[in-house]
Amino acid sequence: MARIVTLASGQFGDLSLEELCALAKKMGYDGLELATHAHFDVSKALKDEGYIPKVWETLKKYGLKCQAISAHLTGQCVGDLWDERLDNFAPSRLAGKPKEIRGWAIEEMKNTARAAKKFGVKVVNGFTGSPIWARWYSYPQTSEEMIEAGFQTIYDLWTPIFDVFDECKVKFALEVHPSEIAFDYYTTKRLLEKFKYRKTLGLNFDPSHLVWQGVSETVFVRKFAKQIYHVHMKDVKLFKNELGGILGSFLPFGDTKRAWNFVSLGHGNVDFDGIIRELNAAGYTGPLSVEWEDTGMNREAGAAESCEYVRRINFSASTVAFDSALKRD
Repeated sequence: MARIVTLASGQFGDLSLEELCALAKKMGYDGLELATHAHFDVSKALKDEGYIPKVWETLKKYGLKCQAISAHLTGQCVGDLWDERLDNFAPSRLAGKPKEIRGWAIEEMKNTARAAKKFGVKVVNGFTGSPIWARWYSYPQTSEEMIEAGFQTIYDLWTPIFDVFDECKVKFALEVHPSEIAFDYYTTKRLLEKFKYRKTLGLNFDPSHLVWQGVSETVFVRKFAKQIYHVHMKDVKLFKNELGGILGSFLPFGDTKRAWNFVSLGHGNVDFDGIIRELNAAGYTGPLSVEWEDTGMNREAGAAESCEYVRRINFSASTVAFDSALKRD
């Protein structure tokens, strides 16, 4: 199959790019999805003429490719209402300054599109944030006007950003995710409709965030086949738990008392076979990017096993009907 298998770099931010490239090569990956908070510096990419050649030199030294970068933390700061957690995603000088954080994030996302163009990739993955996530449960009562105002805010904030993406001929792939304006099928449909299915805006499909909500990961691919610009391969395991609910109980990821946890590929409940079949039907040929998040397993062993798993299941569609030999002239 032509789809390359890449590794999302954000969960390996404690390693230098050189160290991560060596490890990814050792584990069998074809390339990396470089995170702007970890291994791809947007400012340096635009201001230092030697930076991008150096990044490519390091990648090519280990025979690795890069077809997408990710800017999840920056995007979160665009659309969220500020609380102290956002201070971790923005420059420290902006801590506690909501307007300044949002202003920085908007300009940084525009520059991310410019840096992606200069780097030679056509997809930026990320989040949008949400000014209404705290209102997802309709008590106290959430009115339709409140919801529409939230979607309008995202439209107003992101339209100028997408204008720059268009200028750069780069697409933005939103990861549908709790805490984003689009977190399931219906909210994704509403967002795409709000933007009138603007081609700039597509999806970074990650099934792990859908399955624990009870959303069909395969039907989601089928419904949004034309909008899938990138794919994250990440698994989630649902536990039979009479005490903890799907909201997480304020227990940290990895705690076995939770009703669900992100796990290494093949150890959970995601129907990857069904996903690959739907991706084949959709004609998706982009990367399959392993986003490894399993606090219950050794990172290197789990990421290496995940790479092997994706390679086994990364099959092509058939070019013949299985029963064609039964036909007569």
